[in-house]
Amino acid sequence: MTFIRHKVNSRVVQDLKKRSTIGIIFYIVLSIIVTCADGFYSRHLFASLVFFFSNLGICVFRLVHLVIARKMGEPYEIVNRGIFYVSVVITALVWGCMLAYVEILNNEHVTQLMMNVCICGLSAGGVVAFIPDRRLAILFNLAMLMPATTALLVNRLNPPLTIMICLFSVYLVLIAIRGNKEYWNALENEYLLEVKSEEMTRLSNTDALTGLSNRRHFNEALEREWKRSGRNQSLLSLIILDIDYFKKINDTYGHQVGDEYLKKIAETLVSVFKRDSDIVARYGGEEFAVLLVDSDVEQTIHLAEAAIHSIAAMTLDHLGEKVSTTISAGVNCRIPDHTAVPDSIILGADKALYAAKERGRNQVVFFG
Repeated sequence: MTFIRHKVNSRVVQDLKKRSTIGIIFYIVLSIIVTCADGFYSRHLFASLVFFFSNLGICVFRLVHLVIARKMGEPYEIVNRGIFYVSVVITALVWGCMLAYVEILNNEHVTQLMMNVCICGLSAGGVVAFIPDRRLAILFNLAMLMPATTALLVNRLNPPLTIMICLFSVYLVLIAIRGNKEYWNALENEYLLEVKSEEMTRLSNTDALTGLSNRRHFNEALEREWKRSGRNQSLLSLIILDIDYFKKINDTYGHQVGDEYLKKIAETLVSVFKRDSDIVARYGGEEFAVLLVDSDVEQTIHLAEAAIHSIAAMTLDHLGEKVSTTISAGVNCRIPDHTAVPDSIILGADKALYAAKERGRNQVVFFG
């Protein structure tokens, strides 16, 4: 895997916790059934109490830790992850040690059978639950099955059962490895699809030449901000800019130079309108639009004038010649109301732009 493959990120940890939470209740219920069935607790009271209260204690601890970990948040993520992993392994060891104890007892066939059935189910369920982290899945499996295997080998009891437990453990390890690979492949594919979707969205909202927002994205942003400003009764400002005599540049130097000049103007506009909330778009061929939220009239006009001055001073070198021109801007600021539509602010900015052209270009006109 090429992304976050060597660490478990917060999403995967949360997935592990969700997968394992349901099993916590089963541990408590099954421990009661196993110790009570066939009167096992009456013959082995101390072992039964240790087993039950160990289960109860670690399960309650895990449930409480889930709540506390959510409140602690990211700063303590590594610590909480370690606590979660240790608590899972301890849970498995409690069951593994109890199985080891039961397996070496004489004449406890019912309890032995029930413990073996429970261990098979819990081991398989645990491995599947912890598949997102292969190491945890394998460690859980070993902690639950190896104590009994060791006890049987040391006491030279039931070799067929010992072999079966070992084979079952190996089988679960293989499932954990394969399942982990499939899980991460699916996660990576999901991640790549998200990246691809974001990239497609970005491309569909971007002007291919200048890298600015395109007309479609601008219209969507205007619609959204118009509604938001209407709800908040806040000022929404629009600047429409049009390059003066741009056709002359294309006719004199060619469209390639004209395209380069458009790119340079786009860079200049982005350097003037720096806020994350500022929407700078290519509105038409040589026309640009800037949407400003929470910007008063004076500040908007000041920014428009800064853009005018920066573009007037801007030149493009072409075969030793300095290519330059100016730009005109129309400004309109509105507090949206329910009787108006977003196009009304565009109409006002357009009228202001037309007035700027009529008054000699290279200037800002405010429509008020």
